[in-house]
Amino acid sequence: MASWKDFLHNVASDADAQFDRLKNKLFGRLDAEKPYKIVYYRGFGSPTAVWLKGRVLRQRDLSTPSDHDTFWQNLLATYQRFESDEVPNVTVRVDAFGTSYTTVTDNEGYFELTINPPDDLPPGRAWFPVQYALDNVVQPATELNPDNVAQPVEKAGYMMISPPFSKFGVISDIDDTVLVTDATNLLQTARLTFLGNAYSRLPFAGIGAFYRALQSGPVTTLFNPIYFVSSSPWNLYDLLVDFFRIQGIPKGPLLLRDFGLNKEMLSSGGHHTHKLGMIRKVLDVNPQLPFVLIGDSGQQDPEIYSQVVRENPGRILAIYIRDVSEDVRDEAVRELISTTDTYNVPMLLVSDTVAAAEHAASLGLIDPDTIPEIRADRRADKE
Repeated sequence: MASWKDFLHNVASDADAQFDRLKNKLFGRLDAEKPYKIVYYRGFGSPTAVWLKGRVLRQRDLSTPSDHDTFWQNLLATYQRFESDEVPNVTVRVDAFGTSYTTVTDNEGYFELTINPPDDLPPGRAWFPVQYALDNVVQPATELNPDNVAQPVEKAGYMMISPPFSKFGVISDIDDTVLVTDATNLLQTARLTFLGNAYSRLPFAGIGAFYRALQSGPVTTLFNPIYFVSSSPWNLYDLLVDFFRIQGIPKGPLLLRDFGLNKEMLSSGGHHTHKLGMIRKVLDVNPQLPFVLIGDSGQQDPEIYSQVVRENPGRILAIYIRDVSEDVRDEAVRELISTTDTYNVPMLLVSDTVAAAEHAASLGLIDPDTIPEIRADRRADKE
């Protein structure tokens, strides 16, 4: 007998499909005037494999955020992010390392591709260019192109490949780890998400300096890759990119998830399943690297990271969990700390960034000389 969750999933999936069909039928003519837009998400990989992902939409560019944007400007930008008109079943050409590849968008306009880089990559480089194009599509006539002169649909992007000299990688949560979200409070999360922008969102104090120290490692000539995994929707990608840039947080791939009425989004295990899957992907394409994991106690990060430790003995160097929850939750986290300790992996429940940084320095993960900078960054962020 089907459960109520299965019933809800079936109803929601059917409603989602029906809505997409109705929207395409009603707004097809209006969408014909919207420009095509290729949204690329930073690719990542190692010298053996690179994973690329993006999306094709009919959407005008969002305005650049500022620290003077009003309530209504932020609300309009959020509406534009979520009211995206995806382009399904279109061929995307990907040019990388002198080779062309093709892939096709799915029903939500997303495309994915895994490629093998050449053997002669420059040893001291981490970021490489990649070009995306829609070969058989041209932009419609717009105010900027009233004569309807054929214009190609192209987008230049970058991919990150961990260099051979990287000593470890970092996988970090975003909500309530890097970015103050209060993810356990639905109304507060919605207010911050829908009514704020990259300038109004707050980082946890000292996080930028700590992540820069981890990327540099104990020797400042190193480059340790940092990956950000979150259950936030891909629609917020540009907001997060702007936020990281403004706060001085090192650039890295952002691994988000699709926003839709599907079983994964509706079930309580959707968050767990998505984050665990993305972490496994990062580990798989970087088989040569151990990792540091950073998260918070508000949701399921300790449970997810504990499972990662069990699945990958010897590959996790340390786990830092920011304490953002009640005492009752802390007891459950401490039990997981005991579990990871049996695998010789320290999991620390920390009150602030400096505590995590001091422990990382004691393990030789960061240069101890960066601790004063992290303390100063924490003071500046609090002010």
